[in-house]
Amino acid sequence: MKIIQKNEHRTLEHDWLKTTHHFSFGEYYNPQRMNFGPLRVFNDDTITPGNGFDFHQHRDMEIITYVIDGTLEHKDNFGNHGIIEPGEIQTMSAGTGVFHSEYNHSTTEPLRLLQMWIFSDHKDLSPSWKQQKFSKQESQNKLLSVISPDNSNGSLSIHQDVSFYVSNLTTTSTVKHNNQENRQSYLYAIKGAIKVNNQQLDERDSAEITDSDISITALKDSEIILIDLPIQYVKNI
Repeated sequence: MKIIQKNEHRTLEHDWLKTTHHFSFGEYYNPQRMNFGPLRVFNDDTITPGNGFDFHQHRDMEIITYVIDGTLEHKDNFGNHGIIEPGEIQTMSAGTGVFHSEYNHSTTEPLRLLQMWIFSDHKDLSPSWKQQKFSKQESQNKLLSVISPDNSNGSLSIHQDVSFYVSNLTTTSTVKHNNQENRQSYLYAIKGAIKVNNQQLDERDSAEITDSDISITALKDSEIILIDLPIQYVKNI
């Protein structure tokens, strides 16, 4: 298991945006931090009230957004329009190309979100967009499946063999996950502090885990996200 502490990630601040990049992105380039399996982008963004990203294009990526605090407003050139609140997951398959905007829907409160990009398993897919709400109660003291290849338990799916889990842990509670053969996991402590296989992750630390058995215990009330990924994967055929 490799732990990456929060000060090892690259944080940039602008007038309206504070963003932390776990992998090379935009003006941040680190050849040692390009991706983790098919996980290409993992950004933790805080956006000031009423601001955001104007219309811009993506293609051939699976883009996943998870709102932590505040409300996000999404619009795209296919007429999709959504307001995404804490605990909600948004998936967007950029495929052949999509233009979209993302704004802090509130004029008074900051917005904090995670945006993660996964390599699509095929090029030139038809663009698609979905969002799904999962309550904190559903993810309390368990790893709740929010994205899975088979849409299990009402989860969403993307065009790659990747699963996402979220959990809201109360102090001393423990959840466990098993990396199957040729699988690995990326774990992020969104809030709080946790112990993972007897190693501590504080708020905004992450871990790249290749151990087969994963045990996560909350040292205080915590929110986490775990991404289960293949080591070998199909990329943009």
